[in-house]
Amino acid sequence: MNGLEWIVEAYGCEAAALVNQDRLEELFRSIVAAMDLHALGKTSWHQFPNTGGITGVSLLTESHLACHTFPEYESLCLNVFCCRPRQGADFEALLKTGFAPARVSVRQVERPYQI
Repeated sequence: MNGLEWIVEAYGCEAAALVNQDRLEELFRSIVAAMDLHALGKTSWHQFPNTGGITGVSLLTESHLACHTFPEYESLCLNVFCCRPRQGADFEALLKTGFAPARVSVRQVERPYQI
């Protein structure tokens, strides 16, 4: 069996959106709904005092969803790991709604559990 991981990077985002926790919470809700994921509890958020960047982590029954924002670079990094193969989300469309990135890169990585 293999897991799947999505590594998503968004560049040229609106800096003000990257310091807005409400927008990130909406992004997490949208990803969870689009991928039929199941949160184990509340997402943990931390906003950094110097830059205003935000880190968020949500534990899922399927594994985890995490993000890191860098308003000083107008970028957002997102990671979704699922313990079993499943369909991904349209990450580019989900990010365009709240963050208006100029470019989005999505990599899907298969994570084998044994050799």
